[in-house]
Amino acid sequence: MKGMVFVELLSMVEDAFGEAVVDGVIEKAALPSGGAYTSVGNYPCEELIVLVRGFSQHSGIPGAELQRLFGHWMMKSFSRHYPGFFVGKGGSLDMLAAIEGEIHVEVRKLYPDADLPQFDTARPDAGTMQMTYRSPRPLADFCQGLIEGCVSHFGETARIDRQNRISAGQTEADFQIKIETPA
Repeated sequence: MKGMVFVELLSMVEDAFGEAVVDGVIEKAALPSGGAYTSVGNYPCEELIVLVRGFSQHSGIPGAELQRLFGHWMMKSFSRHYPGFFVGKGGSLDMLAAIEGEIHVEVRKLYPDADLPQFDTARPDAGTMQMTYRSPRPLADFCQGLIEGCVSHFGETARIDRQNRISAGQTEADFQIKIETPA
């Protein structure tokens, strides 16, 4: 998993709870990396899960909710650091539809070793999207937070229904996203 995800998680927690909490959770976790991450490095997802669990225990925020909040944080980070990806998108569904065909293509150019999740999308009508998330990493809650953050970024509201599916060694979630207030 790319280090930028770890760096952003630590930034979010530091912003919310302070540097001492970040340092304490990292120290207690005894991570193989020592909790020293660079944006371009690669690290095992297991370390991210350990960190989320530690921050959850400290804050009392359930791990699933913490992942969702982190998804919102990451969407804001993406919009700040990669504004070009948002240009020409008429709303959140256009942005979400561009993940595989545009965004992941560019990410793979920069980081050929990136192990990205897979997103399949279908648009049965202009205000609805069916999205399937597939990944060996258990981050469906994080994905939901990214979707919610994207909807918010475009000033929309949406009903998001999610069905988790069990698959050997793979996290899969089907999202039904229905825009309620277009931008």
